[in-house]
Parts: sequence; structure tokens; C-alpha cells
Amino acid sequence: MSTTDGGRPPLALEGVRVVDAASLFAGPVIATMLADHGADVIKIEHPRGDILRSLGWQKDGVSLWWALIARNKRAVTLKLSDPDGAEAMRRLLDTADILIENFRTGTLERWGLGPDVLHERNPGLVIVRTTGFGQTGPYATRPGFGTLAESISGYAHINGFPDGPPTLPPFALGDGVAALTGAFAAIAALRWRERGGTGQVIDLSIYEPLFWILGPQASVYDQLGVVQDRTGNRAPFTAPRNAYLSKDGRWLGLSASAQSIAERVMRLVGRADLVDQPWFRDHTGRLEHQDEIDDAIAAWIAERDSDEVVRAFEEQEAAIAPVLSIADIVNEPQFVARETITTVEHPRLGPLKMQNVIPRLDKTPGSIRSVGPPLGAHNREVLQGQLGYSDAELERLREAGVIADEQPGA
Repeated sequence: MSTTDGGRPPLALEGVRVVDAASLFAGPVIATMLADHGADVIKIEHPRGDILRSLGWQKDGVSLWWALIARNKRAVTLKLSDPDGAEAMRRLLDTADILIENFRTGTLERWGLGPDVLHERNPGLVIVRTTGFGQTGPYATRPGFGTLAESISGYAHINGFPDGPPTLPPFALGDGVAALTGAFAAIAALRWRERGGTGQVIDLSIYEPLFWILGPQASVYDQLGVVQDRTGNRAPFTAPRNAYLSKDGRWLGLSASAQSIAERVMRLVGRADLVDQPWFRDHTGRLEHQDEIDDAIAAWIAERDSDEVVRAFEEQEAAIAPVLSIADIVNEPQFVARETITTVEHPRLGPLKMQNVIPRLDKTPGSIRSVGPPLGAHNREVLQGQLGYSDAELERLREAGVIADEQPGA
């Protein structure tokens, strides 16, 4: 594998400059993924600091969300609603390849930072506009968060048990799915530009990518009139699929969507007689008899410790896995072997565990080069070193509240 002059592997997005002017999750995570693969990401925060600096879990005044999502980024503060801040932003975007923003529809235009202005100055700029509901439609100007997307997309309606309420995820699912989609879209737009095209605007709503991955619900409703409802840990299209409790009190998740695996599972649990039934030959038949199938599997697993169950399934090449908490995951052999969790050095916390770079590229694997930086840590480096602001100009912006530098505890 070739390496850079510093001895590390090359990074796929070296030379790409990204300006991350988004907050919370979807937009910033797009930028994090690009940064992990080498893009120069400049994080723009309001002088009072991004909300992630004070959201959720902290240790010694350090936000663990911020350490993760702002990793590999340079931190610059700008009050974009101020004309001086907007002008600095325009000058910065003259040098950029990608802008990621998630302001409410119309906000950037009001500040003189709309796509028409930016593309007149920098025709190659790719602009990723991340909002809850997109730039068009009757909901376009509404504030939008992942929770709203998880609600209107149909996800919450199908998540949970039949006798329980619609269930929202306890993490930023909608934002995460949108971020993965947005990172792909940004790279696709760059590829188009490289082939002779120009910059373009990516209209990324949070609800649409989540709706997309829910499967063919629209087609099913259109053609069959079927509304998918909550099924708990079961799947509406295959059986067996469920979570089962072992003798030692551990839950295990099982899926046997392939016919051959379904047959192996039933023979393993001592119910080869079910495999011989005509209805067992396809998904439809197994779904109609899933209570009988589930009862057989649950009874067999309930009589055995989880390790014994997993070993038996592995020997029969059937599919099962324990339901793990993060306390289990940090020592799980698969996670350890692949370094799915890595340890980075934090200037205040010391060694800090966090998710490693995804996905894995064999020639340019990406890297974590820094954790979330202090407030305004790179103001001088970017505004003066790259945009040419003088000491006097920086001081004037600081006194006017357009920028802010590192503060104690930031």
C-alpha cells in the first residue's frame, strides 16, 4: 500500500474542502464521514458554540458527542446573520468544494448566502441542504428534526409490539440514515463536477431516506392494499425471525429468511417434523404457522445457556447472535478483531474510545486525526492564514461578537 510522506496511508478525499455549517446530527455527520476519509472540513459555529458542545453526556466539561462528531474538523466561529460574518463565509466558500447546511428553508437566502449568490462566485460548489422536510412542499418552512421524520416516514408506525404504542428509536436514526445518504450524494455531485459538470444543490430531507429503507410499503399498499403494522421482533415477510431468551437470561436474535437455514434451525431444535410439512416450503406457509415455529425454537433455547445455543447454531451453519449492550460490545471478539471501536487521544480526557472509520477501503482506509476541537480553535489559522484577515480585523470581529475564541470549559 502506498503511503503519504508522513508514513500513513493516503486518504481518498485529500484536497477536498468542506464547510460544515450544520448543527445537531444529519449535516454534521455527513461532514464527519467526509473528514474521516481526508476532506479538509471547516466547522462553522455561532460564537456561542454549537449545541452539541452542551448536549448529552459530558465528562470534565467535555461533550462526548462533540468529541465524536466534530472529529477531524477545524473549528471556526462566525455569526452568519451579521453582514461581516456573512462576508467572511462567502470568502471562505470561494475556496470550498462542498457546503453542508441545515438552516430552515430561506435562511441562507436572507443572509445573502443563497445558492444563486454562492454559485455566481464559485460555480463548482456542491451545496448539501439538509432539512427535516426538504426545500419544497407545504412543510418546507417547518422546523424539522429526526423525531418528526421517524414519525411521518412510517417508521414509528411499524416499530414496536402489536399491543403497544408506536415506538420511536432511542437514538438519531433518521439523522443517521440521512447522513449516510448525504455523504453519498455529495460524492456523486463531485464526480459529476469532475466529468465536466458544475456545482449543484442537493436537497436532502431527513424523512425521505428513512422512508426509502422501510422497503416496498408504497408498492405493497398500492397493489395489495396492505398496511404494514407493528409485529414486535417478528418480520412481516419471513419466519422464523424473533428474539429468544436463553436459560442464563440472555436474549438472542435469530433470522432464518433463507429456506435452507430455516430447515437447519428446525432440525437443530428437534422439530424436523415441521420441515416435512408442505406449508414449510416457503415464506407464506411459515408465516401462517409462525406461532408453532416460535414456540419450538423458544422452548429449545430456554433449556440452554446462551453460549451453548450460539455454538450449536454455528455448528449447523444457522444464524443467531446474542443481543449485546455496549458493555458487552467493547470486549466482543468480532469488534476487537476488526477494531470497530478504536482509541484516540483526547487533549483533556486522555485515551478515548469511539467508533472507528467506516466504511473500510483497502487502499485508502481513512483515519481519525483529531477529536472535536475547542471553540474557535482555528479562527486565526483559517480567517487570517487562508482568507487574509489582519490582526486588527480579527479583533474588530471579536469585539463585535462575529467571532469567538476558545473559552474555559469549551
